Amino acid sequence: MTKKRALIDDIAEHCNESMKRALAAERYPLWKRSCPELNDIDFTRLGLLRCISAIDSGRHFLQVTEEVHSELCPHSTYFKSLQSPRRASMLEALETQSYQLHCERMALQGIDYLKQFPELNDYTIEAADGHFIDHACHTPKGENGKVYAAGFIYAMNLRNGLLRPLCSVTNGTIRHHEIPVLRHHIEHQNNKKNPSEKCLYVYDKAVTDYSWWDKQKSHQNYMISVLKENSVATFVESIPFDTHEVINTGVEGYSTYENNGVEFSVVHYRDPETGKLHCFISTLPKSMSPGIIAMLYYKRWTIEKAFNNSKSDLKERKAWSSNVNSLKNQMRLTAMTYNLMRVFEEISKIYDPELMHPSDKKYTKALEKRELNAKKRGGFVNPLFFQARIVRISSYTIRAVQNIIMTGKSLASLMSALMNRLVPRLNLKGEH
Repeated sequence: MTKKRALIDDIAEHCNESMKRALAAERYPLWKRSCPELNDIDFTRLGLLRCISAIDSGRHFLQVTEEVHSELCPHSTYFKSLQSPRRASMLEALETQSYQLHCERMALQGIDYLKQFPELNDYTIEAADGHFIDHACHTPKGENGKVYAAGFIYAMNLRNGLLRPLCSVTNGTIRHHEIPVLRHHIEHQNNKKNPSEKCLYVYDKAVTDYSWWDKQKSHQNYMISVLKENSVATFVESIPFDTHEVINTGVEGYSTYENNGVEFSVVHYRDPETGKLHCFISTLPKSMSPGIIAMLYYKRWTIEKAFNNSKSDLKERKAWSSNVNSLKNQMRLTAMTYNLMRVFEEISKIYDPELMHPSDKKYTKALEKRELNAKKRGGFVNPLFFQARIVRISSYTIRAVQNIIMTGKSLASLMSALMNRLVPRLNLKGEH
């Protein structure tokens, strides 16, 4: 991205680069087509602009596009494009490459929130969860005469905070559980992924299916979740671990359990701050430190902050349509928009090592206060909480991007605005 041209042009250039990679990744892409009325780059750029803008509907967006950005896009062309199966396939390929470009850029900048855990170097680690929004206005009622929320499943990369759309769950015409959809998605991806690639999914307790996850280990897919209170599991043996390692703070037990012939690991972790006992399950190899399993589940909640950004700041509270292709496009464009915001904020935070983001300063002070209160009760805050973490994207960052685009200013103006908010750095406990 260059710092001279308008920010929206830099976003368009990112779309172009993603498209080039998408075309190169397939020998004969069936989705490739020339559409003079609305080409694929403009379709993607307008989709991102719609997600970035605080608007109420598709018609509202097209009016803003015409009156504010001086771009005329016929209503019929735009809405038909959203429902096009070809456009949905195109955007799937383009979004994949956009995500990879952002990952590469973050890695080049040394942004890795799991770098202190070398045991995880070989894993792609994602916190996944379902996200539901209001159904579209014209969603047809189901057989029971009711309509429901529209839903998707997203995954957040716990190394860099980038969001990846996994699959659409329902368009609102039926009530649908997300876990069968997630399993179907993972099984479908097994045919595409590199067999040597290790993927770790951190999900809530609804994901627990012992026999299914046991089979997934042959595809290098692993899971971390919470042990259900009514789970039927039989103790097999204890797993030795180093109780003196800081990473294992709070771990009271690490054992192998069994259910219907399927073995898995259980970590008994007592929070040294609250004294509450948590039981985490995992299909990871027994050599993995139990404290890492516990800490990764705590980090899972970061994806909820992304959903909060989407609903509160980007106003993505309602499905664009009940059409399946339109919903898939909305899901991918929402993730791409979130990732743009994440990259802008993360890059702005590393320009000056002596400065830190106000939210990091606020979090550090809150941790210090929690530490004092915990000591009064005879406990302490797990020192791992003092290490750098993925934070919610600041509302200021999102508003700044919206304003910079609306006024036609450059990327340099945006980065300057974000950097001016940084404050003097506080020493984090995890840095000593």
